[in-house]
Amino acid sequence: MSSTKDVTDSTFEAEVLKSDGTVLVDFWAEWCGPCRAVSPILDQIAAEHPDRLRVVKLNVDENHVTADQYQVVSIPTLKVFRGGVVQKTIIGARPKRDLENELQEFIGN
Repeated sequence: MSSTKDVTDSTFEAEVLKSDGTVLVDFWAEWCGPCRAVSPILDQIAAEHPDRLRVVKLNVDENHVTADQYQVVSIPTLKVFRGGVVQKTIIGARPKRDLENELQEFIGN
């Protein structure tokens, strides 16, 4: 079972911008091989750090407004939001260890 949740243009504000915690948004598309490769890694990170980081996924083909608003031109793009503000952007698929290093300030240990 996935530890991530899908968001859309219409739910992005409530699920991400108004969230009390830290939210990582995975901007992806169905046809994107690197996106499919990083997806199970993000599921693992979400499952291992549920109290520190929530992971949501936004399909850029179906949600152009949000993707355009955050200038997503390459996928996968991962953006970490806290208090409705982008705190970090990671572009491209990475191995789990690299992603955990990039996210260290948000997931701790």
